[in-house]
Amino acid sequence: MNFFSNLMKGSGRKLPRVDLDQRFDKLGTLGTGSMSEIFRARDKVRNQIVALKVLNVERLKELNARFVGRDKPAEGEIAFQLRHPYIVKTIDYGISFKKEEFLSMEVIDGIPMSRLIDAKSDRIMKKGLRYLIQMAEALAYVHQQGWIHRDICPRNVLITMDDQIRLIDFGLMVPNTPEFQAPGNRTGTANYMAPELLKRLKTDQRIDVFSFSVTAYEMLTGRRPWEAGQSLDKMMSLINQPALEIRELVPGLPEGLSDIIMRGLHKHPDDRWQSMAELAQALQHFKHHQRRP
Repeated sequence: MNFFSNLMKGSGRKLPRVDLDQRFDKLGTLGTGSMSEIFRARDKVRNQIVALKVLNVERLKELNARFVGRDKPAEGEIAFQLRHPYIVKTIDYGISFKKEEFLSMEVIDGIPMSRLIDAKSDRIMKKGLRYLIQMAEALAYVHQQGWIHRDICPRNVLITMDDQIRLIDFGLMVPNTPEFQAPGNRTGTANYMAPELLKRLKTDQRIDVFSFSVTAYEMLTGRRPWEAGQSLDKMMSLINQPALEIRELVPGLPEGLSDIIMRGLHKHPDDRWQSMAELAQALQHFKHHQRRP
């Protein structure tokens, strides 16, 4: 039995209530997003420096309204049980007396992949395959545990100073079950969404395969396969156009790696890699083949 089964058995339980000001000393802001703020903080109970993520009450209500009638676990419940070397570790979670859900996580000494891409960092070309394999293995683990991430993009991948990746942000993660695969719910980052998600069709783990492949394409080329859409409707029109072959932008990219990424970008999910485990295995095979004399 995977941890998803164990979690769903206990879903619906009340989250522990915490006075955030008494529990944590906020030492500075690490980041601010549409759904949350992340602080560098000292957990006074554990005597530990943590990354404290505090979710916006109103935005969380809006998100949860999309799943009314379905038993979607809280982000903290999911993240706390994810244990993988390439996934950020959640130390604790709960809810404040102001009804703010929070997670305390390990502090990662790293930067978002999006920043490396914007800076055209030479780390990308030197370590790109390493990053892709680690990302694929992290996502394969997520899928094996019964979840869909739904928001794979460069800003949700941290890269440490020693070139290890950490997958972050599980706010949109849902169980990979029929009720959550059903058509209609369109959440994620528009420029990385799979066509079936944009079109509100049935979805499964293959939407993460697509988003991973868009991220991989952007990491290696500095641009996405399609120009940025300013709205979901704009993205739907763009995504019907064929993706530019990646080797036209990076002629020196090995054909084997190009083929792996382009297969993940197929419009129809049946034409893509069917799982992240399959894609990760293909990347490992390519790496092994590259090393052969």
